Amino acid sequence: MNYNNNEIIKHIQSLVDLETECWNKQNIIPFLNMIHPDMVWPFPPTDRDHDPTTWVFIMGRFNFERWKSMYDEIFSNHYLSHNIRKTLNIKVSKEEDAALAVVDIDTLWIENKTGKPFHWKGRVCKIYTKMTDNKWLFYSQTGALDYSFIKQE
Repeated sequence: MNYNNNEIIKHIQSLVDLETECWNKQNIIPFLNMIHPDMVWPFPPTDRDHDPTTWVFIMGRFNFERWKSMYDEIFSNHYLSHNIRKTLNIKVSKEEDAALAVVDIDTLWIENKTGKPFHWKGRVCKIYTKMTDNKWLFYSQTGALDYSFIKQE
Protein backbone atom coordinates (compact mmCIF):
# COMPACT_ATOMS: atom_id res chain seq x y z
CA MET A 1 0.00 0.00 0.00
CA ASN A 2 1.37 3.41 -0.93
CA TYR A 3 0.74 6.21 1.54
CA ASN A 4 0.93 9.90 0.98
CA ASN A 5 1.80 12.06 3.96
CA ASN A 6 -1.84 12.79 4.90
CA GLU A 7 -2.69 9.11 4.73
CA ILE A 8 0.27 8.29 6.98
CA ILE A 9 -0.74 10.95 9.50
CA LYS A 10 -4.28 9.57 9.59
CA HIS A 11 -2.94 6.05 9.98
CA ILE A 12 -0.60 7.01 12.83
CA GLN A 13 -3.51 8.78 14.55
CA SER A 14 -5.55 5.58 14.17
CA LEU A 15 -2.76 3.68 15.98
CA VAL A 16 -2.77 6.24 18.80
CA ASP A 17 -6.57 5.90 18.97
CA LEU A 18 -6.35 2.10 18.98
CA GLU A 19 -4.01 2.21 21.97
CA THR A 20 -6.41 4.55 23.79
CA GLU A 21 -9.30 2.19 23.06
CA CYS A 22 -7.29 -0.75 24.41
CA TRP A 23 -6.82 1.00 27.75
CA ASN A 24 -10.48 2.05 27.86
CA LYS A 25 -11.70 -1.49 27.13
CA GLN A 26 -8.90 -3.12 29.13
CA ASN A 27 -8.15 -5.36 26.18
CA ILE A 28 -4.41 -5.19 25.60
CA ILE A 29 -4.14 -7.67 22.70
CA PRO A 30 -4.64 -5.17 19.82
CA PHE A 31 -2.04 -2.85 21.38
CA LEU A 32 0.47 -5.65 21.83
CA ASN A 33 -0.09 -6.75 18.24
CA MET A 34 1.04 -3.35 16.94
CA ILE A 35 4.35 -3.35 18.86
CA HIS A 36 7.61 -3.91 17.03
CA PRO A 37 9.40 -7.04 18.37
CA ASP A 38 12.53 -4.98 19.14
CA MET A 39 10.71 -2.30 21.13
CA VAL A 40 12.24 -1.04 24.34
CA TRP A 41 10.53 1.50 26.57
CA PRO A 42 12.53 3.57 29.05
CA PHE A 43 10.68 5.36 31.84
CA PRO A 44 11.65 8.46 33.79
CA PRO A 45 11.39 7.89 37.57
CA THR A 46 9.05 10.90 37.76
CA ASP A 47 7.34 13.12 35.22
CA ARG A 48 9.95 15.82 35.93
CA ASP A 49 13.01 13.67 35.21
CA HIS A 50 13.80 14.99 31.75
CA ASP A 51 17.43 13.87 31.96
CA PRO A 52 17.62 10.42 30.32
CA THR A 53 20.58 9.48 32.54
CA THR A 54 18.00 8.91 35.30
CA TRP A 55 15.60 6.77 33.25
CA VAL A 56 15.02 3.07 33.94
CA PHE A 57 13.64 0.02 32.19
CA ILE A 58 10.61 -1.47 33.93
CA MET A 59 9.59 -4.00 31.28
CA GLY A 60 12.72 -4.80 29.28
CA ARG A 61 12.68 -5.59 25.58
CA PHE A 62 9.24 -6.41 24.20
CA ASN A 63 8.00 -9.89 25.02
CA PHE A 64 4.33 -10.45 24.17
CA GLU A 65 3.49 -12.82 27.05
CA ARG A 66 5.47 -10.93 29.71
CA TRP A 67 4.04 -7.57 28.73
CA LYS A 68 0.52 -9.02 28.49
CA SER A 69 0.90 -10.42 32.00
CA MET A 70 2.04 -7.05 33.35
CA TYR A 71 -0.88 -5.20 31.77
CA ASP A 72 -3.38 -7.89 32.84
CA GLU A 73 -2.11 -7.38 36.39
CA ILE A 74 -2.87 -3.67 36.14
CA PHE A 75 -6.36 -4.46 34.83
CA SER A 76 -6.98 -7.01 37.60
CA ASN A 77 -5.83 -4.76 40.42
CA HIS A 78 -7.05 -1.34 39.29
CA TYR A 79 -10.03 0.34 37.77
CA LEU A 80 -9.71 3.06 35.16
CA SER A 81 -10.91 6.40 36.51
CA HIS A 82 -10.22 8.31 33.31
CA ASN A 83 -8.13 8.16 30.15
CA ILE A 84 -7.72 11.47 28.35
CA ARG A 85 -5.34 11.66 25.41
CA LYS A 86 -4.73 14.52 23.02
CA THR A 87 -2.47 14.26 19.99
CA LEU A 88 -0.52 17.51 19.62
CA ASN A 89 1.51 16.70 16.54
CA ILE A 90 2.34 13.90 14.14
CA LYS A 91 5.49 14.11 12.03
CA VAL A 92 6.47 11.82 9.18
CA SER A 93 9.98 11.35 7.79
CA LYS A 94 10.59 12.56 4.24
CA GLU A 95 11.16 8.90 3.30
CA GLU A 96 7.67 8.16 4.68
CA ASP A 97 8.97 5.18 6.65
CA ALA A 98 9.12 6.67 10.16
CA ALA A 99 6.73 8.76 12.21
CA LEU A 100 6.31 10.20 15.64
CA ALA A 101 3.24 11.29 17.52
CA VAL A 102 3.41 13.75 20.40
CA VAL A 103 0.54 12.98 22.76
CA ASP A 104 -0.51 14.47 26.09
CA ILE A 105 -1.85 11.68 28.27
CA ASP A 106 -3.78 11.69 31.53
CA THR A 107 -4.61 8.11 32.45
CA LEU A 108 -5.62 7.50 36.06
CA TRP A 109 -5.86 3.99 37.46
CA ILE A 110 -7.10 3.47 41.03
CA GLU A 111 -5.92 0.44 42.97
CA ASN A 112 -8.95 -1.67 43.91
CA LYS A 113 -7.88 -2.59 47.46
CA THR A 114 -6.27 0.64 48.66
CA GLY A 115 -7.70 3.37 46.45
CA LYS A 116 -4.13 4.47 45.71
CA PRO A 117 -3.78 6.34 42.41
CA PHE A 118 -1.52 5.02 39.66
CA HIS A 119 -1.27 8.00 37.34
CA TRP A 120 0.22 8.20 33.85
CA LYS A 121 0.27 11.90 33.11
CA GLY A 122 2.42 14.03 30.84
CA ARG A 123 3.66 14.35 27.30
CA VAL A 124 4.94 11.31 25.42
CA CYS A 125 6.63 10.85 22.08
CA LYS A 126 5.43 7.70 20.33
CA ILE A 127 7.71 6.46 17.57
CA TYR A 128 6.48 4.29 14.69
CA THR A 129 8.30 2.49 11.91
CA LYS A 130 7.07 1.21 8.56
CA MET A 131 8.05 -2.40 8.00
CA THR A 132 9.07 -3.90 4.66
CA ASP A 133 5.55 -5.34 4.31
CA ASN A 134 4.21 -1.72 4.67
CA LYS A 135 2.73 -2.40 8.10
CA TRP A 136 3.32 0.34 10.68
CA LEU A 137 4.49 -0.77 14.13
CA PHE A 138 4.93 1.02 17.42
CA TYR A 139 8.71 1.13 17.87
CA SER A 140 9.40 3.10 21.04
CA GLN A 141 8.08 5.74 23.38
CA THR A 142 9.34 8.13 25.98
CA GLY A 143 7.78 7.93 29.42
CA ALA A 144 5.26 10.61 30.34
CA LEU A 145 7.01 13.90 31.11
CA ASP A 146 5.68 17.17 32.55
CA TYR A 147 6.74 20.13 30.43
CA SER A 148 4.54 22.71 32.17
CA PHE A 149 7.40 24.17 34.20
CA ILE A 150 9.81 24.53 31.25
CA LYS A 151 9.88 27.93 29.59
CA GLN A 152 9.01 27.81 25.93
CA GLU A 153 11.16 29.97 23.66
